[in-house]
Amino acid sequence: MDTTTKLTAAAEQLFDRHGYMATGMDRLTEAAGMSSRTLYKHAGSKAQLMARVLTERDRRFMARIEVQSVDALFAALEDWVRVEGTRGCLFLRSNAETGGDTPEIAEAVATHKAAFHRRLGDVIAADLGHADPALTEQVLVLFEGATHAAVYRGAEAVSAARTAAAILVERARS
Repeated sequence: MDTTTKLTAAAEQLFDRHGYMATGMDRLTEAAGMSSRTLYKHAGSKAQLMARVLTERDRRFMARIEVQSVDALFAALEDWVRVEGTRGCLFLRSNAETGGDTPEIAEAVATHKAAFHRRLGDVIAADLGHADPALTEQVLVLFEGATHAAVYRGAEAVSAARTAAAILVERARS
């Protein structure tokens, strides 16, 4: 594993577990097993490192939801929370921590959320055979809500949202 990949993986674990603001550069250097000089050489700033973490997380997440049905979308979320944990959306948490005022992070969040919205629209179109913007918004709210409700309700929140989404899809078909 190259230095940048190692640093990004260590940073993602820390940012996801402790948050952006609470994760200092000293903690990052220790977790990555490198000097602060090496860290800054490969990361630039802490904000740039967080943006890199978000970009990598976006890549993994979007690959996981490369599905053709709403049910498979929620199955993918169930799998995601099983593997990644139930700490909520790292994109929204990092944006909230910085108040949207850190350009590198705000851009990574906006890029991800726009791509996610488009992906949901594509999944719904594949599932129904046509676009349905209203259903896309409803599924988005269920998906995002389940992601955050899982923080305190556990993975069962995703299962409940999956059931609700099935009802909405069935209604859209009729």
